[in-house]
Order: sequence, then C-alpha cells, then structure tokens
Amino acid sequence: MTRTPAITGDDGGSGASEARRSVELDGVEALRLLGSVSLGRIVFTRHALPTVRPVNHVLADGDIVVRTHGDATLTRYARQAGGEGAVVAYEADDIDRDTHLGWSVVVTGYARLVTDPRELARYQALLRPWGSQRMDHAVRISPDLVTGVLLTPDGPSPRA
Repeated sequence: MTRTPAITGDDGGSGASEARRSVELDGVEALRLLGSVSLGRIVFTRHALPTVRPVNHVLADGDIVVRTHGDATLTRYARQAGGEGAVVAYEADDIDRDTHLGWSVVVTGYARLVTDPRELARYQALLRPWGSQRMDHAVRISPDLVTGVLLTPDGPSPRA
C-alpha cells in the first residue's frame, strides 16, 4: 500500500471533521474488498456519453458478473462490441456515512455477454435480481485495471 497526504476539509454536515488518510490498495486487496459487497455501479457508453447504472454483482474466478435482461442498454452495448468486449468501468465501495472512512474500488475492463448455458445458469443461481423483471442474461467484466483507496483516520500528530 502506498500512503498519500492526509485528506481534510468540509465534513459535509456529518460531524466528521477529523483528518483522514487515503491509502492506495494493491489490485489483489482491491478485488477482495469488491467481492465483499454485492452492490456497485457500472459505467458504459450510451449515445457517446457516459452512463451509470447501479447493479448487484458477484466476483467469480476474478471476474465481475452482473445479471441483465435482453432489452437492457448494457446487454445491447456488450452485444454490439462482439467478441472483443465493450470497455466499461465498475465501481463499488463501502464508506461510512458518518465518519467517511472505508474504501472505494474502480475496475476498468472489457464486458462480454455470457453465452455458455452452464455458466449462465450458475450466475443466475448466484445473483438474485432486485425487481420482478426477467433477468435472463449475464455480463462478465474482465478486469484490466484495478485501483482502490482505503480511507483511514490520520494518526495522532506528535506534539512539539
């Protein structure tokens, strides 16, 4: 982990005005943390503009997998990209709303539709959709770039 300067500033009205330190995470730790939560945000291009969608995910064999339906913009985007996949970013975090301590991870990689029926059935069993809409597709994101930060309290300063 690499240390960066302490973060201070407005507490956003939360009462958390303590200094915090941002610590860069290595890729292995960042993916481990991402796998510890089930909610994230996928960023992709729609009409040449960035689009963000909240989705639930599972980390499977080092890849991020999300379920979607056949008419979803993300499904169409991944399908249009063909075998090489579509460039996406995926972000997940766990930051305490009061203290602003926690972590955030961003993965950039290629999203591809899952086409193998056995794999698709596996992901359908692992990921429960939020709504009642039929989610009969899955998209797998292969991480190429994994970054993350850990927000920790800045230790006490030595007194002179």
